[in-house]
Amino acid sequence: MDYFIILVTTLAGLYFHAWLYVRIRRWTDRDLALSMAGDDPHKRSFMLQQLESARQLKIKRRDLADWLKNAAQRYTPEASLTETAG
Repeated sequence: MDYFIILVTTLAGLYFHAWLYVRIRRWTDRDLALSMAGDDPHKRSFMLQQLESARQLKIKRRDLADWLKNAAQRYTPEASLTETAG
């Protein structure tokens, strides 16, 4: 019984740490995208869409900052409105 308790608590701890690690990575990626958007609410939504596109394209984390920087430079208010409307 002792081994069962140790096994269950160890597995629960490992699962929690893995979950926390993934959440923190997502938060930092989101903060990176929002930091490039500034205070413009349209650009913020545009950058969050670009972050989602980067996830779908499986952009590696080491390349994500440059990829988002290029996306931020391509931003125009018109592009933001057409992407959110479509």
